[in-house]
Amino acid sequence: MFHFFSNPQNVLQLSNQVLGVGLAMLLAGIYGAYLYGGHLSILAQVSLHAMTIIGPTLLKIGYVMRLLSQHRLSKPTSVAMA
Repeated sequence: MFHFFSNPQNVLQLSNQVLGVGLAMLLAGIYGAYLYGGHLSILAQVSLHAMTIIGPTLLKIGYVMRLLSQHRLSKPTSVAMA
């Protein structure tokens, strides 16, 4: 598990997936909880409202992962000592 996160390219790919899932959850939650005019069960309404909280949380986590991986990719991996 630590080997996966030690490679910044893997973290960058994972962050892109987390950002996509977070955006999809946020948009689906907003549509279902606030814009959809049909009748939904209480469980569906609670789930959609929870998605409006979990979606932005995943966006923030994915963005921080992306920043960290880009920072690590911009650094040289090792410096040769002369």
